[in-house]
Amino acid sequence: MLAWLGERDPFPPVEKSLREPNGLLCAGGDLSPARLLDAYRHGIFPWFSRGEPILWWSPDPRMVLYCDELKVSRSLAKSVRNKGFELAVDSAFPAVLQGCAERPEGTWLNRAMKSAYLALHEAGHAHSFETWRDGELVGGLYGVAIGRMFFGESMFSRATDASKVALVRLVEFLRARAFPLIDCQMNTPLLASLGAREIPRRDFLRAVSALVNYPERAGQWKAAP
Repeated sequence: MLAWLGERDPFPPVEKSLREPNGLLCAGGDLSPARLLDAYRHGIFPWFSRGEPILWWSPDPRMVLYCDELKVSRSLAKSVRNKGFELAVDSAFPAVLQGCAERPEGTWLNRAMKSAYLALHEAGHAHSFETWRDGELVGGLYGVAIGRMFFGESMFSRATDASKVALVRLVEFLRARAFPLIDCQMNTPLLASLGAREIPRRDFLRAVSALVNYPERAGQWKAAP
């Protein structure tokens, strides 16, 4: 039976997650910054559709991207160099959220979720990487940083390779700050093509437990490394 969280209830152990659907752990609780940060520190993330209660997940295996394993194809490298893209960090977080929500598969990013991540951004924990061209936002991604761990959430693109270029910039940014790992949550062909791979949940949790305990400076990130 799926556990139901009250306002002050802690998360159950992730080992109690269901096998089908893979990783569903519990329902209920809230989307406060404190609750979200506690979830990420324990390898848990929220994901639910309109009309559903808040659902919390911790799938096994877990899709991750080691920053040293990013695969940049020849065509992507050309896009990074020659497409006229300009890159920015934390300059348009609400617009990136909206861009992710407007994707056909972005319906889970409802008003409650957007409000929750805006609050995390204002608290200095959620960050956006944006791709611009001729003054127009054409792609980007956002996620949550705790210690030296980055938890990727969603990305969008309105121009060829725009979201991939943002990911390349994110990896460069994280490498410069000794972040070794990005949580990608679920396996997708796009992420796999960029070098992400699945690892056992126990290995993921071991890494998260160490990385989130590094000292951090909450606040907006700057574009320069």
